[in-house]
Amino acid sequence: MNEPVKFAPEPTLHRHFGVWQGTALNVTMIVGAGVFAVIPLMVKELPGPYALLGWIAGALLMFFDGMVWSELGAMMPGSGGTTQYLLESYGRNKLGRAMSFLFIWQFLLSGPLEIGSGLIAMAMFARNLPGFGAFDQRWSWSVSLDFGSDMTLVFGTGPAQWLSLGLGMVIILLLYRRITTLGRLTVLLWIGVLAAMAWIFVEGVFRFDPKVAFSFSGAAAKWPEGFAAKLSATMYLAMYSYFGYYSVCYIGDEVRDPGKTIPRSIFLSILIVGVMFIGLHLALVGVVPWESIPPDDEALKSYSLSAKFMERIHGDWAVIAITLMLIGSCFASAFAGMLGYARIPYAAARHGHFFSLFGAVHPRHRIPHVGLLLVGALTLFWSFLDLGNVIKALIVTRILEQFVAQIIAVMVLRRTQPDRPRPYRIWLYPLPCLLALAGWLFLYFTSGLIFIGLGLATLTLGIIAFLLWSSATKTWPFQRTDASAKGL
Repeated sequence: MNEPVKFAPEPTLHRHFGVWQGTALNVTMIVGAGVFAVIPLMVKELPGPYALLGWIAGALLMFFDGMVWSELGAMMPGSGGTTQYLLESYGRNKLGRAMSFLFIWQFLLSGPLEIGSGLIAMAMFARNLPGFGAFDQRWSWSVSLDFGSDMTLVFGTGPAQWLSLGLGMVIILLLYRRITTLGRLTVLLWIGVLAAMAWIFVEGVFRFDPKVAFSFSGAAAKWPEGFAAKLSATMYLAMYSYFGYYSVCYIGDEVRDPGKTIPRSIFLSILIVGVMFIGLHLALVGVVPWESIPPDDEALKSYSLSAKFMERIHGDWAVIAITLMLIGSCFASAFAGMLGYARIPYAAARHGHFFSLFGAVHPRHRIPHVGLLLVGALTLFWSFLDLGNVIKALIVTRILEQFVAQIIAVMVLRRTQPDRPRPYRIWLYPLPCLLALAGWLFLYFTSGLIFIGLGLATLTLGIIAFLLWSSATKTWPFQRTDASAKGL
């Protein structure tokens, strides 16, 4: 008598992420050199102590939006994050398919913009190396396109720009050749930015002067004119620095007791980074007077507040040390970002939610080379623009297709699936949803006509691309029902 065939159980992901591991993942994704680049830009928009309002308002938006992520992540703890939430909330074979497609579509723009911002910051920091700044200024040139009060688009190039561009190309080549040992280097470089933050914190605590940090002189002597627009500009910079507070939601399959772990990790991360970034801001402007920060965009392109901070305390050697640490951090974040973002369209294509072209795997290197080359090329292109416009563009393109779509998704599920188990329920629902929605729409509608147009153009082109793709693949809304098929 033959023994019955025994099938091995299908392997599943190991749930090894607890609250502290999930919090560490979120904070790791948030903390980078970007915070050092945006503080001078925030002071330019809101002078003196008023700039802190950008961090505080951004933290409040992050908190309310974190509730949305927490309910969705605890209720649907799988890998995929936003893609999964949109599919489930709006219908996997109907509107949810379109929403998921549009999210991936905008990511092909906002993802490279985010990575490109790291290359731009790298060039900004490099200009503060002793002797290199003057050399860069002598051989640099730029072209400005004025779009009125909404935006001035600056294309620039020079030695610092070519240095960051060259390092960006190195990242693409390394990822294309699947050199996985660089993962350890990435962690080492990220530890460098933590060391830089700790160094500045310690120096700032012992040298902090409240009269310098909270000086209401000069431009800060009166309430800022056009406050709403300037608050919006600083909130963009703050949210750019805060992005990543939801990262644990993308690995829900590997989280232990996700109904409790995901919300706790998100709220702990929000508390940690909110306090950390406001503390860094105060540490820097408590030593370097905010009045000394250049008020014009051209001068800010070569200005590093952290370098000025170290120069005042220790001199040139500390400037070189802090600058190299920040450049290394930018390299590490760009490497990690390109590694991950190239796989988002790949994963969506493999599951039938995006163009099949992006599901291709290189026959030799076994990497998603189509996504990598596209994301890499767009990243290099965006690195020629100025940091402020790149940050605003990458956030605007995400607001409708990701953040607003998820807020509405929570409300849709509350109405259509009221009995679905919800390990975490938003406190005081629906007030936090409405406040988060108001916050994101405030940012969207105060971004300027050019950026609103960019967001709408991205959405419109995405809808057209989705309809063409669905028509070619005979899927919703163009699939044939059995009845219609028999009538042909």
